[in-house]
Amino acid sequence: MSESAVSQVRNQLFIGGEWRDAEGGRTLDVHNPATEEVLAKVADASVADGEAALAAAAAAQSDWAKTAPRDRSEMLRRAYDLLVERTDYFAELMTLEMGKPLAEAKGEVAYGSEFFRWFAEEAVRISGRWSTAPNGATRLVTMKQPVGPSLMITPWNFPLAMGTRKIGPALAAGCTMVIKPASETPLTMLALAQLMQEVGVPAGVINVITTSDSSGVMEPLIRDSRARKLTFTGSTNVGRKLVEQSAEQLLRVSMELGGNAPFIVFEDADIDKAVEGAMLAKMRNIGEACTAANRFFVHESVATEFSEKFAAKMDAMTVGNGMDDGVTVGPLITAKAVAGVQELLDDATSRGAKVVTGGKPAEGKGHFFTPTVLTDVPGDARMAAEEIFGPVAGIQTFTDEDDVVRRANETEFGLVAYFFTQDFSRAIRMSEALEYGMVGVNQGIVSNPAAPFGGVKASGFGREGGFEGIEEYLETKYVGLAL
Repeated sequence: MSESAVSQVRNQLFIGGEWRDAEGGRTLDVHNPATEEVLAKVADASVADGEAALAAAAAAQSDWAKTAPRDRSEMLRRAYDLLVERTDYFAELMTLEMGKPLAEAKGEVAYGSEFFRWFAEEAVRISGRWSTAPNGATRLVTMKQPVGPSLMITPWNFPLAMGTRKIGPALAAGCTMVIKPASETPLTMLALAQLMQEVGVPAGVINVITTSDSSGVMEPLIRDSRARKLTFTGSTNVGRKLVEQSAEQLLRVSMELGGNAPFIVFEDADIDKAVEGAMLAKMRNIGEACTAANRFFVHESVATEFSEKFAAKMDAMTVGNGMDDGVTVGPLITAKAVAGVQELLDDATSRGAKVVTGGKPAEGKGHFFTPTVLTDVPGDARMAAEEIFGPVAGIQTFTDEDDVVRRANETEFGLVAYFFTQDFSRAIRMSEALEYGMVGVNQGIVSNPAAPFGGVKASGFGREGGFEGIEEYLETKYVGLAL
């Protein structure tokens, strides 16, 4: 079944509505992180291929912008219906190329497809306004128009959803696009391009280029005057470089970057609910998520109870190939990722942190790491400042609300924060005091297509999803009408 899923994916570049080989016939290997075997070979785009994709997007922009909102809406709705219908197929592809357990991959299809349904509904609600100037002499009209050709760079950890939440609003707004998926996980995006072609998206509106040289291929496009928008999901370091490059053409930019999410458990929290929330916040996507809980702050009066219950839940998880029944923790994306997690863990233990459960890579082939809980993690440990991006949870204790707010905010990042309390007043205070773009109160997951996703500080700017998401792809034009 898995072999047939991969064999159904076109392994070429999708440019101007046609599937074509990369310049010189170059290819790159796609690996299964659970087995380390080569899953497929896909086209490895050159700079010339990237320029061809942007040219196709630019050529299609005018006609796509004029397409009736209802027509754009119905294409997105058809795409939603087909994605849901093909849940098993897309889930398999994601599990094979990225590693997440099959059940979780199906959850991503449900989540990712919702962006198409949401923005299908938003496409027909783009509006401006009409007003009278204060002096009564003119009428003021504002209208919303598409930004134009958009460059999209998506990460490997959510191969479908990170694409649909960019593609959905762009199509709804009337923008064409060039999409560059991560080289580790290109198959899902290529399959999505086939689906979008099937639902009738015109040639040139969506272009997909896969490449092993992301910076070499994308930088010339970012500096090209035909591009008008850049959206990126990935690390803060790469995001900073892309923002610098985008300044040359003064592109509209939205960046969803790294995180260092605090997870705070107050003394009055429902501990069982907090543990369930911690499992979601930490272990969703094997911990390989920018929204993953990175620093656990637990009130000292409940720290022992929380740590024991949390460790028991982590210890009960089953590590293995995500395609196998009963597996709840798949492999990390690469051997380098495993080494990086081990490095952070070793640093913490060398500074006095104690391993409660886990603490080492799993034996055998594949990029596996055992679910791990640490207590007594010192504030100067590297994992207190750097994204872990793996199944490791480090617990610190606190006694004072003001102090934990200070410690939670003591980071350059500001994507998401979580806290558990049964005190309503404290919930309001904390929500206001935490310097994050998103806050989860008594819940371990905040992502929702109907809500604006995004951060502050070094976690980026711009929002994806919600009513705000489509605004990232729209310009406001003012027209003054003299009487």
